[in-house]
This record gives sequence, structure tokens and C-alpha cells, in this order.
Amino acid sequence: MNRILDVATSLGASAARLGLGGRVGELGPRPEKLLELYEFEGCPFCRKVREALSLLDLEAMVYPCPKQGPRFRPAVVERGGKAMFPYLVDPNTGDAMYESDDIIRHLYARYGAGKPPLALTAGPLTLLGSSLATACRPSQGMRYEAADPPELPLDLWSYEVSPFCRIVRETLCSLEIPYHLHNVAKGSPSRPGFVERSGKMMVPYLADPNTGDEFFESADIVAHLRKNYLRQNDAR
Repeated sequence: MNRILDVATSLGASAARLGLGGRVGELGPRPEKLLELYEFEGCPFCRKVREALSLLDLEAMVYPCPKQGPRFRPAVVERGGKAMFPYLVDPNTGDAMYESDDIIRHLYARYGAGKPPLALTAGPLTLLGSSLATACRPSQGMRYEAADPPELPLDLWSYEVSPFCRIVRETLCSLEIPYHLHNVAKGSPSRPGFVERSGKMMVPYLADPNTGDEFFESADIVAHLRKNYLRQNDAR
């Protein structure tokens, strides 16, 4: 996709959700163990859960499950019995669940300091806004592109509403690359530590322990991912 069009449509997706996930809300206890989220970027139900993670400043190990993905979709069926997304595993409580609304209630009950915002719980209106965001990027982060998976998961500093972060997450999803999601929305207490590591407050920021590379710019990150992990006979 042309870079200008790519950024413009990603901005449109952010606008469709009215900036939700750009600033943290009231925070509760922090989980000791990393949450695990099986999802795919273009799914409107998965988007709701990612927004909740961003609002609650929660980290997660993300296992992308694009359509026709050979690795993590079968893993969800094996664990939960059906290929339905999102699917959250919380090793802190022993819970594993489908259904975005159930996941959001669980996250706020355990790690929030109040009820989920109306923007996440307005039923059909929430789904409409999330579906409009998907419509802005109808072919991005949905289907698997044959890739050679990295030995180690990657690290991504991001927050849900950023249009540039979305472009990176879509590529990670299409290539079915697992990654540790570090949410750093506005107001996040994690921001000072991130700035200390990276040198400035700018996202997305990707660290690839398999190559030793670290990048800020979304275009550079996408180029790195496709160069190193897209199966070469499928590169286009």
C-alpha cells in the first residue's frame, strides 16, 4: 500500500474509535505474571480488548492469529475448544476465556479501579465504532503471509490508538510473529522507564532480540519484519 494512503487509512481507524486507548484510566493492582492474548488485528472484538489493555496500562504476550495462520489458531482450538477470538489466558487467576465483553469485565475487575468506560460497554454502538475502524483497513492484519517465525518473541512499545503502531501490529499479525506488548499510552507510569531505555518518548518502538536491532519508525520496522521473517519465495 502507498505510504500516504497507509497512514491516512490508519488515522481513519483511530478516528472511528474517537481516540480510545490513547490515555490510561484509573489503575488497580498489577498482575505478577504476563497476560496472554490470542487475537488478530483486524477483528473488531479483539480491538475492544486491546483498547482495554491500553486503558489499564497492561502488558501482554500477544499471539497473532490471522486467518489461515498455522501456529496459534490451532493452539486456541486445542486450549479452548474453538477457533474464536479474542482468547485471553490470565495465569494470575487461572482463567481462560473467549468473548470480548467477558474479557473486559475480567480485566477491570482484577486490574482496574472502577467499571469499564461506556465506550467499551455500549453494546451495538461499541461494535459499530470498532467495525468502522476495521472498514478503514479492510485487508490489513487479517490474513496470514507465509513466514519463518523468529526463535524469540519480539518486544513492541505501543498504544492502541496510534496509527503508526497499528501499521506495525498489522504486519506482526500477518506474519504471525508473537510479541511482548508494552503499552505506553499517555499518562502511563511505564513511560519514564521506556524513555530511559529508548532515549525519547516516541512509538512504535520495536526491539528484536533475534537480530539485536531496535527501531522507532513504523516504515523501518515493517521493512525489518518483512526482510527477516517473510518467507522469501512469498515476498512481494
